[in-house]
Amino acid sequence: MTAREAVSALRETLGAEVVALPEEFGDRRVVDWSGLPGATPSAIVRPRNTEEAAKALALCTKYKQAVVTQGGLTGLVGGANVLTDEVVLSLDRMNRILEIDEVSATMTVEAGTPLQVVQEAASAAGFYFPLDLGARGSCSIGGNLATNAGGNRVIKYGMMRDQVLGVEAVLASGKVIGDLNKMIKNNSGYDLRHLLIGSEGTLAIITRVVLRLRPKPTATATAWCGLPDFRAVTTLLTRAQAGLAAGVSAFEVMWAGYHDAVIGNLRNLRAPLADAHPFYVLLESVGTDPVRHGDAFEEFLGAMLEDGVVTDAAIASSEAHARDFWSIRDAPGEYQRFIPNHAAYDVSFSIAQVGDAAQKCEARLRERWPQALVLTYGHLGDGNIHIVVDVPGMGKHDHDEIDSVIYDVTREFAGSISAEHGIGVKKRHFLPQSRRETDLEAMRAIKAALDPDGILNPGKVI
Repeated sequence: MTAREAVSALRETLGAEVVALPEEFGDRRVVDWSGLPGATPSAIVRPRNTEEAAKALALCTKYKQAVVTQGGLTGLVGGANVLTDEVVLSLDRMNRILEIDEVSATMTVEAGTPLQVVQEAASAAGFYFPLDLGARGSCSIGGNLATNAGGNRVIKYGMMRDQVLGVEAVLASGKVIGDLNKMIKNNSGYDLRHLLIGSEGTLAIITRVVLRLRPKPTATATAWCGLPDFRAVTTLLTRAQAGLAAGVSAFEVMWAGYHDAVIGNLRNLRAPLADAHPFYVLLESVGTDPVRHGDAFEEFLGAMLEDGVVTDAAIASSEAHARDFWSIRDAPGEYQRFIPNHAAYDVSFSIAQVGDAAQKCEARLRERWPQALVLTYGHLGDGNIHIVVDVPGMGKHDHDEIDSVIYDVTREFAGSISAEHGIGVKKRHFLPQSRRETDLEAMRAIKAALDPDGILNPGKVI
């Protein structure tokens, strides 16, 4: 059977309104943000509901037609890119908020709903949806689930899997599994929800979900801190988690190399502190007591300054001031302006090992490329750091040697090659450096059981 036969059957069954042919794509983007190459899909299927998605997959299984699921296309590892003559199943039409249950504190949505739409709907209903990413306006809830997205507030609220109570999905066969339950406690056998979250569209296609909402914070305190060494950084984290009654909602650490590079190259950014420091931390705490929250935060920082844990600090005096702090941490979105050919890595370690692992990565990089620009920063509270490397004269995709340096160190520290962006195509060959062979055998067995013909996102993850 050929792709042409499969596309013809899809078009005949679902209609031209749902199934578009290549000449009908127009200027529609069909690759993610990874910069990796992608082929043109044989067709784009845009179901309007779960039933149409199920019919599409049943037909694709019948014709042995490979399928790639696409959401907001904001991924960074090529997981949503077409490799050969695959069909794309896009969930962009399944973008409705179906229900907000104020008593259960849940929101039921279709998987194509943009993250920012969910955040705004939760806020309008008096709640808070804590997952937050720089791509919030474009990324979809389904994509967030497929990659188990993290973001800036994992330290307080957890990863994407911690924001979900119920999941509905369609298997390659077209059968619908899961349910839209709203229970926090549910131990009725294997939890298919957690099996599918993080599977990058290789096991099933998530269509609808029940999201967990949180109380809306009514007080936010944000500070920019300069610290003398990495030990002080981990001390600040430990003491903030123990000493701030409302806890820590964000703890973003930046090495001096990152801070100096973005401040020096992006004119819209200003250094919050007058003097230079080896490390900087953006510390945020959210709570529900507007009267007491700010005072307690200032008292805590005062104690940290007095004890020498923090060398200097600036507390945001307004939301706009806090946004100025965050704009420094969010500067990676502007890398194309001054390091367009950079290599970026998203790795994680135990918190106690982050400092040593980052130091070893930078030392080995400089042994090989003394003139390299190395930028290190990340979400220390969950052990996730980002390492960005720019070697003068190196092409945009000539990063194999850099990959080996970073992932060799990651293996030595028993870390993860992917903290929050997934595996996709880009990291598939390095997966054995983070997982045992027996783990990979178990993954292959699960894949074979749920997708025996291997039509779902082939060539990705495993």
